[in-house]
Amino acid sequence: MERLQNSEGERPSKNGSVIIDDDKNGDENKERGNWSSPVEFILACLGYAVGLGNVWRFPYLCYRNGGGAFLIPYTIMLVFAGLPLFFLEVSFGQYCSEGMVTCWKALPLLRGMSIGQFLVSFYLNISYSVIIMYTIYYFFASFTSVLPWVGCNHNWNTAFCSSLVDDCFQVGGIMTANNTCANLTSFDQDQLDMYNVTYNYTSDEYDLSQYVDPFKDQRQPASQEYFKYQVLQQSDTMSDTGGVVWQLALCFIFAWIITFLCMIKGIKTTGKVVYFTATFPYFVLFILLIRGLTLPGSGEGIKYFITPRWEHLATPKVWLDAAVQIFYSLSVSAGGLTTLASYNRFHNNCYRDSLLVASLNCLTSLFAGFVIFAIVGFMAHEAGKEVDEVVTQGFGLAFVAYPEAVARMPAGPFWSVMFFLMLITLGLDSQFTGMEKMSTAVCDMFPRYLRKRRTLVMLVVCSVSCICGFTCVTRAGAYWMSLLDNYGANFQMLFYGLAEAAGLMWIYGAKRFTNDIRTMLGDTLVDSKLFYYWIVNWAVITPLLMAGIMIFNFINWSEPTHDNEQYPLWGRTIGWLIIASGLLALPIDWVYKIIKSPGSIVERINLLFVPSPKWGPALPQHRREAANVHKQHGTTMGGVVNLSSLNHDNEDINKNAKYSALSKADTESAV
Repeated sequence: MERLQNSEGERPSKNGSVIIDDDKNGDENKERGNWSSPVEFILACLGYAVGLGNVWRFPYLCYRNGGGAFLIPYTIMLVFAGLPLFFLEVSFGQYCSEGMVTCWKALPLLRGMSIGQFLVSFYLNISYSVIIMYTIYYFFASFTSVLPWVGCNHNWNTAFCSSLVDDCFQVGGIMTANNTCANLTSFDQDQLDMYNVTYNYTSDEYDLSQYVDPFKDQRQPASQEYFKYQVLQQSDTMSDTGGVVWQLALCFIFAWIITFLCMIKGIKTTGKVVYFTATFPYFVLFILLIRGLTLPGSGEGIKYFITPRWEHLATPKVWLDAAVQIFYSLSVSAGGLTTLASYNRFHNNCYRDSLLVASLNCLTSLFAGFVIFAIVGFMAHEAGKEVDEVVTQGFGLAFVAYPEAVARMPAGPFWSVMFFLMLITLGLDSQFTGMEKMSTAVCDMFPRYLRKRRTLVMLVVCSVSCICGFTCVTRAGAYWMSLLDNYGANFQMLFYGLAEAAGLMWIYGAKRFTNDIRTMLGDTLVDSKLFYYWIVNWAVITPLLMAGIMIFNFINWSEPTHDNEQYPLWGRTIGWLIIASGLLALPIDWVYKIIKSPGSIVERINLLFVPSPKWGPALPQHRREAANVHKQHGTTMGGVVNLSSLNHDNEDINKNAKYSALSKADTESAV
């Protein structure tokens, strides 16, 4: 029986009659709303998945772990971990039309996990807003004829600024042991020998090929000093908070204002904004690639990026890096995909969308690698170094290495504006989903009171996040940002991925979940032999991979650092509390459920393992359709068909008058 919606919006029912979905061009779910078109959902998912990590982390990992050879473990981890979890979360959210908290009516045992995801989302939103703040600062600073991080003649530069060496060469001198520039004509032969400088009497020139700057190891690029001493105004320790950096504070507030305005009407606003924010980075990356390929040294940079070094494949760390990168690149296990998919129409082809978005995300990482390493090769050429001496990642690439590179390009300010505008759009895309899943979770928990006040909810969530993030705009802000980055999500999200795959397959039931997908997408897909690939991955391979990665991380754990220095004890304590807050929500919710539920202790515990009566599709006609599909294929939907038969508040009942209440004969329960 085929249930995919045809081009006329018609679906065959169980008895062969046709059910016509009304409001084909409007919202199917009047209460929650839907994406205006499938393209908006794809772009929103693409913007959420394609983030800053694609631009600044993947190229570095690819280089460090064997160049082109790294694509082998990367692809394997995509096939057996990233893609299965991506499709699982998207189909789960689309089926129930619920946010990341209320979706666990399917399995109350994991509801606490969603609260942990909510907290992790809160930490990640602060982190993203800080990155957006930095990019906004650099974006406005780029509107000048001479970029401000060029040269060492600014009040924020130190005596160890690396450009001082080049400036000294240009005036015919060298840097001496007391870190001053001395003209070579003032040196006698013994002094020239001491600095390995020879004089060619024939050409009347000095040979500096053997000269080594006495302070070479202490030198810092001008762009690094600009970032550390002008932008961050970084204090010496995390304990020294200092004052608020007002320039950053303004950019931080501005970032949250942009976020709020772009999401003021929920997905109806975001769905339009992503047409720009999700596509503009590709436009900029393409332009930067063309420009990068015209620069001297770009070929060497790309060669370093793609040259396979097969011996790296024997190193376990390479496979771990591939798994972690795929996991975070696709943004699985954070609740965002479930939330975005919850606004789809019930019969949207989420299978096609999942394959498309995951594939585009990985191709974007590869494309960004060519762009970045073309520019890194140019940097190495200009500095007279090997590529491996200038390769860096994270903040070092975005706010030190790349600004240093564009400063050496013709029309540097233009390329700087383009690059940082691209980073702003990448950050905003991820931020949109982070805020959407938090506000959706709050509204879905209290639908009667908050769904009509969605704008107010978004304002409160944005305001609270902005206030809590103000520690990151102090002079110790870099330490706090690093703390959130290192402790905020890594281990928790691995655990969530394991829990949701194992929970849905082994407790909720692989066959029941398969029939949920069958209800939305039809028999042709689910009954194909290819579909066994998904079931085997969800039930066995993906959970084992997640467990293996967590064990490996635990065995090789070392306390994170910032600038190669450990956080103070109180800082590490806060970090562990952040990790604990994302994990302890699960057992705390178990205890709460057991205390509040009726019946004996055994009956209360059993309630954690069975779906809530309210579980199932949101709309009455889809609940009836799901009940029929499950009955035909030997499973139960889990919840009741007729929500009005329950003794509860009417807040969870769809009040669309077109669909009358179903009879008690249609009521079905899994318990």
